Amino acid sequence: MVSLLGAKNTVFEQADPHAVSDYVNQHVGTHCIRLPRSGSLQASLSHCSFGKLDLCQISYGGSVHVTSPALETIYHLQLLQRGHCLWRGRGEEHYFTPGELLLINPDDPVDLTYSEDCEKLIVKLPASFLQQACADNQWHAPAEGIRFSASRYDLKSLEGVESLLGLICQEAKAENCAAQLQEQYGRIIASKLLCTFASNVQYESQGESCPSFGRILDYIEEHLKKDISVEQLAQLARMSPRSLYSLFERKVGTTPKSYIRKRKLEQIHGRLSDPAAKVRNITEIAMDYGFLHLGRFSESYKSTFGELPSDTLRRHH
Repeated sequence: MVSLLGAKNTVFEQADPHAVSDYVNQHVGTHCIRLPRSGSLQASLSHCSFGKLDLCQISYGGSVHVTSPALETIYHLQLLQRGHCLWRGRGEEHYFTPGELLLINPDDPVDLTYSEDCEKLIVKLPASFLQQACADNQWHAPAEGIRFSASRYDLKSLEGVESLLGLICQEAKAENCAAQLQEQYGRIIASKLLCTFASNVQYESQGESCPSFGRILDYIEEHLKKDISVEQLAQLARMSPRSLYSLFERKVGTTPKSYIRKRKLEQIHGRLSDPAAKVRNITEIAMDYGFLHLGRFSESYKSTFGELPSDTLRRHH
């Protein structure tokens, strides 16, 4: 795989993983590693400071378990390039595959297990840097600190993030990149993360986006029994479908389709829970809201409300 960082940024090549880990502790983030009991691992690492950012491309060459109580004063944006990486956090676990992003808050515990062929790019951002981006854009950052509400993302669904990371890595490989330009890129990526990923920041300067988003939600409520497409919503909001995905991720932490399905299920749950509602049968109400496959509808309903639709109907009617 082509390195995102240049040869001049190579620090270790087929080296002792403990030496690589010690370097990471000094420059990228405090952590501990646990190695397999057998085998001789060959770890590699490239690193460069780019303004206030640190860029690190790393592979341990084996199934290494990486843990940390918390990163404390920094955020990590980790892009998996090769292999897979098992992440455990927030009561769940997920195997990251190439093209997926892991976003780690300063107070998030880190629990990662690399595959033998795992390779990733890590972008380290100081917490103070994101605070400054909020101040520059007149956004309100909570006193307890900025916290992103989701940990994993598909890079392809995030408009502009992939090209921005690629451009920063390209500039980092350049022989002469002015310090002022590095700082500017850093400010751009900080603002991009805050605009793209759902967080606890209040975007007071985005007054125009709130009425627009409210109009989208009103349209969804008025047309819940119809088949609402992402293209329809994007046209209503006068933005591209990819921008619409970013808007929904930022505002409600999910995709437009998932939000619409959730609202349909909530409407059905309300009908089934209302003794005054005239519900002849579950199939009819499910089809009213566009659920044509009753088995999948029942699974989604139970996953959302913890019981089958027939149980809800039986308890309230």
